[in-house]
Amino acid sequence: MAELVKGLEGIVASNTKVSSIIGDQLTYAGYEIDDLTENAKFEEVVFLLWNFRLPNAEELADFRKQLFENMTLHPRMYSHFEDYAADHVHPMTGLRTSLSYLAHFDPRADEFNEDAHMNKAIRIQAKVASLVAAFARVRQGKEVVKPKEDLSYAANFLYMLFGEEPTAVQEEGFNKALILHADHELNASTFTARVAVSTLSDMYSGVVAAAGALKGPLHGGANEQVMKMLDEIGSLDNVDSYVADKIAKKEKIMGFGHRVYKNGDPRAKYLKEMSRRITDETGQKELFDMSVRIADILKEEKGLLPNVDFYSATVYHSMGIEHDLFTPIFAVSRTSGWIAHILEQYSDNRIIRPRATYVGEVGRKYVPIEER
Repeated sequence: MAELVKGLEGIVASNTKVSSIIGDQLTYAGYEIDDLTENAKFEEVVFLLWNFRLPNAEELADFRKQLFENMTLHPRMYSHFEDYAADHVHPMTGLRTSLSYLAHFDPRADEFNEDAHMNKAIRIQAKVASLVAAFARVRQGKEVVKPKEDLSYAANFLYMLFGEEPTAVQEEGFNKALILHADHELNASTFTARVAVSTLSDMYSGVVAAAGALKGPLHGGANEQVMKMLDEIGSLDNVDSYVADKIAKKEKIMGFGHRVYKNGDPRAKYLKEMSRRITDETGQKELFDMSVRIADILKEEKGLLPNVDFYSATVYHSMGIEHDLFTPIFAVSRTSGWIAHILEQYSDNRIIRPRATYVGEVGRKYVPIEER
């Protein structure tokens, strides 16, 4: 019998060309994350993940046009959000259901060929941004904002969310955040997506399954918990005592450590810099200072380093984004990676069906109910 490895830690479950983590270096289709974060637009990265190459100028323009043309939702989607608002549904629950509902309006949802797959990929990637933004506005009693053709994907999301175009710093910061969250090898939600479509289920099913996995606080929900922690601390003067108390009680501090990275998450430094710039621009510098102090203490006391979730919390908060939208925004970005892995799974599929070691009782016999 094969050895049990809890959490499948260190187990290789598939080959992939989408992304890799070698040591502490993350790459997308062979491009280092540093190179892409400093130079690329999110749309280029999506194209790269799906095609394993960067687009030329004409291809990028066409890809952006297709994304824009598919951003507007079916009118019934908007009325759907009114039910969520009335029932105070968590945004990740709303997003999970909405992603499934999208399939109702796609005439090619159950087609199974390369052209249909790419058509669905573009529709889902375009509409996931609109789903999150529309949900947020409807529950606030505000009118839904339609996208603008001349805006980037990052800027359009913020425009649809707030009803006004973002500043240059905000657009840059959000574009970087989208790139940094786009893919991360065989993480929990991506593995879930691949398992779902390995049965040859449709792309919508794979993305919905992935969103369900992302909802958990040990995966996509961590940055929301980081902001909750900062709210509890309240001010820079309270950081040391708060962290000391957490350490003494052996309680987990969200946003630190990573199963894969042993010498620090390579994505964290970019979000730290964007946090510094955006908190400064919006007059919330103390949040950044608090975050830095928490990171310094945990490095000194526990040898722990921030992961991608830690500074993304203050980036989003400082833009005015509600805290329970942090994980749905993660999903807006990670949809690109989920789709890349779904396409790859389809191209060389075998149903994913591991085994389990039975540890229960044996040799039991049925006893009639009157004798129990």
